[in-house]
Amino acid sequence: MDVSRQRELARHLADLRRNARQRSGLDELLVPPDADTAYRIARMVEEELGWDVVGWKIAGMKPGLQRQLRTSSPIYGRVFAPLIKASPARVEHARQCSPIPEVEYQVRLGADLPPRAQPYAINEVGDAVASLHPGIELAECRFVHDAAFPPMPAILADGAGSGTIVLGDPIADWRSRDVAAQEVVLTCNGVERRRGSAAEAIDHPLVPLTWLANELSRTGIGLKAGQTISTGTLTGMLRPKAGETYVADFGPFGTVSAAYT
Repeated sequence: MDVSRQRELARHLADLRRNARQRSGLDELLVPPDADTAYRIARMVEEELGWDVVGWKIAGMKPGLQRQLRTSSPIYGRVFAPLIKASPARVEHARQCSPIPEVEYQVRLGADLPPRAQPYAINEVGDAVASLHPGIELAECRFVHDAAFPPMPAILADGAGSGTIVLGDPIADWRSRDVAAQEVVLTCNGVERRRGSAAEAIDHPLVPLTWLANELSRTGIGLKAGQTISTGTLTGMLRPKAGETYVADFGPFGTVSAAYT
């Protein structure tokens, strides 16, 4: 896939994102041949938009979700300004592209994790964390989920389904709390829909964060202080309808809510 076609796809994806629109399928000539090419195109999308990158999303940390996502490894995407909101948050359902609410721990960095030759260790990454929050990621996709849905590299080029991040209050003394074992309950309009925990889904929020730090280091990008990282769904993926409000109850760590108006 030559650079001109990469740029063509980047412009198209930027236009779809800018205008909150979707498309069905993708010309085979515009499907990236592999993940590395797809991530280069995602970087071009950032350039085309000219929007600030205020965070990142991670998905598919374990094999079960990887199978659902049709990938053999974790994936990531950029979160753009101003798509980080405090709970309770509201979004217009009609302007969400194939929306998916996902309960996740959100990490806010207090120090840079720049590109370097030596891999980052989990304790180094933990030292760079300023705060840990309960949250909900309101994922989106610029491709309609129909029979023409393109292969995973096209989704990676689109930011791996990145959308809005909804943040709860910081978890006090999170380093000394059993974050991994804490059960999280997701309700929709007061009815329980899912339960999960970090131990089952991602092991611990620092595990995907360390993976991302090393992936972005490898590609010469790096993580920056102030960015917020959504570390992966604890409760799987759901399809919301207009008028639904999702509440994630993290027990002693607080609740987070997001409404699709």
